[in-house]
Amino acid sequence: MSDLAANDARHMARALELARKGVYSTHPNPRVGCVIVRDGETVGEGWHVQAGGPHAEVHALRQAGDRARGATAYVTLEPCSHHGRTPPCADALVAAGVARVVVAMQDPNPQVAGQGLERLRQAGIAVTCPLLATEARALNPGFLKRMEHGQPYIRVKLAMSLDGRTAMASGESQWITGPAARSAVQRLRAQSSAVLTGADSVIADGARMTVRAAELGLDAETVELATRRTPLRILIDGRLRVPLDAPFFQAGPALVVTCADAAAHPQYAQGGHELLSLRGDDGQVDLPKLSIELARRGINEVLVEAGASLAGAFAKQGLVDEYQLFIAAKFMGSTARPLLDWPLERMSEAAPLQIIEMTAVGDDWRVIAVPAPNLAPQPATAPTKRV
Repeated sequence: MSDLAANDARHMARALELARKGVYSTHPNPRVGCVIVRDGETVGEGWHVQAGGPHAEVHALRQAGDRARGATAYVTLEPCSHHGRTPPCADALVAAGVARVVVAMQDPNPQVAGQGLERLRQAGIAVTCPLLATEARALNPGFLKRMEHGQPYIRVKLAMSLDGRTAMASGESQWITGPAARSAVQRLRAQSSAVLTGADSVIADGARMTVRAAELGLDAETVELATRRTPLRILIDGRLRVPLDAPFFQAGPALVVTCADAAAHPQYAQGGHELLSLRGDDGQVDLPKLSIELARRGINEVLVEAGASLAGAFAKQGLVDEYQLFIAAKFMGSTARPLLDWPLERMSEAAPLQIIEMTAVGDDWRVIAVPAPNLAPQPATAPTKRV
């Protein structure tokens, strides 16, 4: 590897590190970092903090000032070329006089999609793309899936015993795992655009599905970022069984997805909640249509925290992108409830998974697994825009 290539990789790695700071706060925008280097010295750094605020390139250019002229800018996503809530970053880089721009990956947003790179080239700026694209894609699975497939990235979180049980026969499930695992789940909620659960879980556990700042296990500055934005809380309640005075509804506005006639229940709107009717042909909530609708609303990442029935429905319909399994060192017995309600008769029907991470979390274990490539989701509808 040449010295230039090594330096490019090192500076881009730093830009990716900066981008990760936005894991909790950039929704619905992607997480982006930028580093500006002149004569081997880093003169500016920035990352996108939240939608409507300056993008990463603007923060870095402001820090660099006049030293940006003739410098190289390293950006984890193609600079935008359109006017949203902020002016185009490609124009800002041109105006600052940078000589070269290194980009991790092209932006799949159709409002950008190579136009930002072309604008830089037309201005006489040398452009290198891609660099560390795999790492850059890993930063924004939800934004990329929404732009490329018209669906959000769906994670299913499950807590289970070593014998694969998630609740006692009575429905009792608190607490299977320990405090460290529960803290990890709170961080998953905080980074998600939406948190989704079902009526059974809300009724059995009195769940609120909120982000609890005290349990995040983060430093004060990051906690402030993580709680600045409240994830959309979604309840799947096909027959409207959860009463409006339940703790879930008292915790703030929610989206309730049902098979009932939404117009016939105005009391939900009176309580600040939205009722969305999506009845499928099988008489259940149409989850694929819900996925498309959430993407249309700008939802990047959905965390599903539900019982075996609803989690199994997402799995059976091929809607799950990632499983987050928290495993406790205990047996709950053969009468306890299974991990997923997904009856399979033959080994040939088994759904193959790829384990991508396995780590200890306190006294428990965390396994992150994704469906095998042959179960990849199919493209859906047109994406929504970056702002």
